[in-house]
Amino acid sequence: MNTKRKREDMEIVWQTPANPPERHDYVFRNGIRYVKPYYFEFISHVKNRWAGKTIVDLFSEEFKGRPRDYYESAVKSGRIQVDGQKVPVSYVVQSSQKISHFLHRHEPPVMSWDVEILCEEPDVLTVCKPASVPVHPCGQYRKNTVVGILQAEYGLAPLFPVHRLDRLVSGLLILARSASRADLFRQQIESGAVQKRYIARVIGVFPDTQQVVNANINYNAREGRSTVEVGDDQGNSTASLKGKAACTKFTRISTNGKHSIVLCEPVTGRTHQIRVHLQYTGHPIANDMLYLSEFVSGRSAEGLSADRAAAKSCSPPEPISLKNGISDTANDSNEDFSIDPMCTNCPNLAPKGYEGNEEGLWLHCVKYSGPGWLYALCPGKFLEFCKFAIGEAPIRCFGHFYDAWSTLNLDLWEGLALDTFRAQLLYEQVFAAILEQFMDVVCVWQR
Repeated sequence: MNTKRKREDMEIVWQTPANPPERHDYVFRNGIRYVKPYYFEFISHVKNRWAGKTIVDLFSEEFKGRPRDYYESAVKSGRIQVDGQKVPVSYVVQSSQKISHFLHRHEPPVMSWDVEILCEEPDVLTVCKPASVPVHPCGQYRKNTVVGILQAEYGLAPLFPVHRLDRLVSGLLILARSASRADLFRQQIESGAVQKRYIARVIGVFPDTQQVVNANINYNAREGRSTVEVGDDQGNSTASLKGKAACTKFTRISTNGKHSIVLCEPVTGRTHQIRVHLQYTGHPIANDMLYLSEFVSGRSAEGLSADRAAAKSCSPPEPISLKNGISDTANDSNEDFSIDPMCTNCPNLAPKGYEGNEEGLWLHCVKYSGPGWLYALCPGKFLEFCKFAIGEAPIRCFGHFYDAWSTLNLDLWEGLALDTFRAQLLYEQVFAAILEQFMDVVCVWQR
């Protein structure tokens, strides 16, 4: 719901999670989707480890995205409240108290690729998730999520994600349209009745025989990355390991001597499972900066920013400012925004540290199947994988198409060129051939 307050002679409408995203909330510039800054009430409750701290110390230590003097000003002005009341900067919080932080919210930008609907059924929706877009609200992301975009652009709500895809992973995403249908899917996934298939491009020549990795995974939420845990070489018990049991099957599809295309079939579903298991094999995803660092040194992070936590842009683009107009597209609202005097991100659209120039991870979800159901990407929705499998160079000689896809020879693909129409046809045919040959799926061509 919206609440109104008077702040420095202007009326502010505070949004809460109950306010749905709307189409006019977005701004598109240079291939990037921004969210127009908006006023928002963040609500949290004091954790046991926070109790006994002053309100300013709590925010300064736990939420380091803003300087301490901002939090002092926010407390004094009432933008940070405890149990709905203004408090002094020396106020000591107690466990379970409600803390409200009223702020001018700038969401991180994402790539502006569409969230394309693949299949719409009464109780299930499948989409092609673009890389860089989180599945559901988390952290600083709320409207710039798959769930938020689908609600804003198609009026689809509520939606319940059936499985997870990392923010930088693209491909098939299944969403239930009711909590009961989502629970059924989750029960099947947890019981091991669901088969999952992804395709990745990895470093090096992957072994030509199927590799099965059984290695515990321990996820460190503070660092945002997983590590593999295994027993010792003497075959001692793994009972003392802290990580969760995890298993992934890998099958090489193609290699050019430098990179390999690998079919990935996770049996379990741990955070970053495919990524960290591929690293464990010695063949990490070729642009995965979070798990590639141990294998490649002296490289530039620019253009390979597969994870913000592990890469910093060498030359970030000029920030887009609210002062210069909010958008350059005809469909955007012409509404101007006042600069919030307390906001640490104004006058820019994006929050500090987010340039929006990330590259999608070379990992693509292509198929999920279970008892009596199967969902897969259809031709024309596989552009991301084909681009990294073929290379960015266009295709020149359509006559070489058969040799290219039948052998999946990366060198041959990169040496071809083709006009846009034939390239799109090639993408569709390559995708259909891959699914039919390597995944035993008969695709329905949508023309």
